[in-house]
Amino acid sequence: MIAFGLAAVGIGIDLILPSIPTLPDVLGGTTATAQFVLAGYVAGMAVGLVVLGWLADHFDRRMIFIGSLGAFAALSLAGALARDINTLIVLRILQGAAASGPGVVMAGMVRNLFDDTRSVRVMGFLGSIQSLVPALAPIAGAWLTLSFGWAAAFLVTGVIAGATFLAIAVQPNLLPAGRSGSGPQKGTYRELFLNPTYLRHALGYALVLGGLIVFVFAAPVIIVKSMGGTITDFVLLQVIGIATFILCANVSGHLAARFGAERLILIGTGLAVASSLGFLVYALAGGNAPAWLIPIWIPMNIGMGLRGPPSYVAAITAAGTNDARASALIGLFLTGIMAIGTAVVAPFLVHGLIAVAIAMVVIVVPALILLLVLPAQTSAPLP
Repeated sequence: MIAFGLAAVGIGIDLILPSIPTLPDVLGGTTATAQFVLAGYVAGMAVGLVVLGWLADHFDRRMIFIGSLGAFAALSLAGALARDINTLIVLRILQGAAASGPGVVMAGMVRNLFDDTRSVRVMGFLGSIQSLVPALAPIAGAWLTLSFGWAAAFLVTGVIAGATFLAIAVQPNLLPAGRSGSGPQKGTYRELFLNPTYLRHALGYALVLGGLIVFVFAAPVIIVKSMGGTITDFVLLQVIGIATFILCANVSGHLAARFGAERLILIGTGLAVASSLGFLVYALAGGNAPAWLIPIWIPMNIGMGLRGPPSYVAAITAAGTNDARASALIGLFLTGIMAIGTAVVAPFLVHGLIAVAIAMVVIVVPALILLLVLPAQTSAPLP
């Protein structure tokens, strides 16, 4: 049920992606303005994460999980009725805020059910389920956009999220209950910012995944407008990347138990850095073929699959009972990187791959620096 709820809000980005290049023609604005349909969504998530991270101290996790799904569904349906690009951007900001709810309480629910060792495996599984969304949703989104227009993707998003909301709402006891933390002292965001072990893993996780997603957000425009490719080329890139991620995420728990979480996180980060540098070298060399993006893209997804689950669990473990704010802050780091990266890159997409390649290097390389500079652990052990 947790995985299904996470996937339902996940389609808010990936089902919409193929329609982004068509929005200026039907709703007005420019190519750069259309990118703010994505950037506004993740900016809304940033606000929602902070607020819902605090609310998790005061309300049952199940209420936040279910209520967020319902609001997300309603806002998705409203987006299908938008008649200009500015209205759609405002609705997307609100939709992003609602989408943040399940992710805030997810880690606390998992910790209620499993110990740290099994949590790594469970997080790998949840990540795999969530990753099926960007693998499959762009295919469905491209078909919907070509067959019925841009609004169809928003309509289907609302219907799927609404059905998920109803399915979970009729049996709320299936989800683990409880609020974040224990005792009267729930913890604060300030404590997390002063925890070097938490920052090492939380910010590093967000940097690698953020760099990956900034590329995904820009890829449809780059492939179609600059490389002379099609949406099919983008979908193929996504499917191969996600399949690679799913495989690595599902074995990461076993590899972390055998070889150590620290080693796995370092290897995964190194692969992500190598991939971002590979895109930069290819762009500087004048490369402009969509097919060559695939072999450069694969190490990025391997790296995120290997390091993602153990680094997320290590961050939550370092936060102790402050799990809701810890999850919210990871999401805040991620959405901030996504929003700023997407917004900064958008005006430069006319220059092609070089713009997003530079952004990836700037975003991903600091994750490796964090691993080398900040301490591996404080009083809270790694899984």
